[in-house]
Amino acid sequence: MLKQILESRHINPVNAFRLMLAMHIAGAIGLAIPASQELFQLLTPFNLLATAAIIFHFEEKKTLNYFLLILVTFFVGYAVEVAGVHTGAIFGEYSYGATLGIKLFDVPLAIGLNWAILIYASGLASDKLPVPRPVKVLAGAAIMVLMDLLIEPVAIRLDFWSWVMEDIPLQNYIAWFALSLALHLFYQFLPFSKNNPLAIRLLYIQGLFFLALNFI
Repeated sequence: MLKQILESRHINPVNAFRLMLAMHIAGAIGLAIPASQELFQLLTPFNLLATAAIIFHFEEKKTLNYFLLILVTFFVGYAVEVAGVHTGAIFGEYSYGATLGIKLFDVPLAIGLNWAILIYASGLASDKLPVPRPVKVLAGAAIMVLMDLLIEPVAIRLDFWSWVMEDIPLQNYIAWFALSLALHLFYQFLPFSKNNPLAIRLLYIQGLFFLALNFI
């Protein structure tokens, strides 16, 4: 069903951008209103899945290396999160709530998908910079940390996850940067077309989405 929708002649980058924008605007409004907040929390993993389907569909050439990137970032990101939750030694002591949906080893499957989306999108954004490849790797990791800074307060309030300590530990941002750096290094040295302007626009949409929720 989803494949048929994506392959429809009406699904093009312009309409897909409008759809993603509408989804995130509706989500921000729904999560900001107390009466509808619970419903929109339940819809969060479906929103993430739909966003992933749209973004990954519009990669210009879906080669083996492209799929390898998605799979590696999903499984590495997910595995590190599992280790982080169970040891507290990576990001700090935290646990996941119910909002992000089905869990395996106490970590929502949506988290692996989120790592794949963000590394792919921030990789495409950093790849556009007219700088040497090592600087692109650093820039991509920096974009990831900036996104995490925007996400954290909202995630805690909406039961994405919670921290044992009242304040978010600096260790979280250091570990997030280090893991992002490793995955961006993999991204930069993995050859495929890397042509999907819609993915870069998603960064703007999600950045504004979480920024808005930080002030509501």
